[in-house]
Amino acid sequence: MQVLLPQWPVGEGVQARCSTREGGVSVAPWHSLNLGDHVGDDLVAVAANRARYAQHLGVRPVFLHQVHGVDTLELDATTPDGLQADACHTQARGVACTIMVADCLPVLLADTRGARVAAAHAGWRGLLGQGGHGVLESAMQPLDAAHTQAWLGPCIGPSAFEVGEEVRAAYAAHDAACAAFFRPASPGKWLADLPGLARQRLQALGLAPDCIHGNDGSPSWCTVTQPSRFFSHRRDRVSGRIAASIWLR
Repeated sequence: MQVLLPQWPVGEGVQARCSTREGGVSVAPWHSLNLGDHVGDDLVAVAANRARYAQHLGVRPVFLHQVHGVDTLELDATTPDGLQADACHTQARGVACTIMVADCLPVLLADTRGARVAAAHAGWRGLLGQGGHGVLESAMQPLDAAHTQAWLGPCIGPSAFEVGEEVRAAYAAHDAACAAFFRPASPGKWLADLPGLARQRLQALGLAPDCIHGNDGSPSWCTVTQPSRFFSHRRDRVSGRIAASIWLR
């Protein structure tokens, strides 16, 4: 199984991984390590893929029912899969906060004292939220920004994420500085830098720039342009899901 191992200074008490599409049993178009049970894939294959992923992690990943919202959920050993939320956090051992994506941005958060970890599903809707409160604000609530490190996983890159004027306007209405993360594409269309917008939000929440790691918007992180490594709903329409997980050892 091919996974991404985050490079960030969180200590051995915090573990994190991000899957790729390699190492599973699903057939085309979900080949091969599809972890999503809501995308039309054979559920027996999905269950086998999830079992392989859990075995690789060595803990149980808790899979959420994600709805592009801002709700967060605290996990423990009894938390079942399928509860509705777009962020989660835990102090418990033996369970992994897990986010599934196929273009949206997974964000992993760790207390460097080993006290708590969290994960968030940051598509543009969840990241924006309402009234300045989005999914990252929710995910950060149980954490102390002075002791938090963040890792941004793969997502649709700034050269591929075309959005309408209404998306740019919604972000600019919250913070005029967000305009710097949108480039003109065609009349009425803009290319949005999703990891850049997330970094801006995390810094506004008190994280120093050098405490935010991972996806810097370069092509190697782009789900759309890396078809052999990542699933992409925008590219393929029928697509599997990768997962980013974080847990306390």
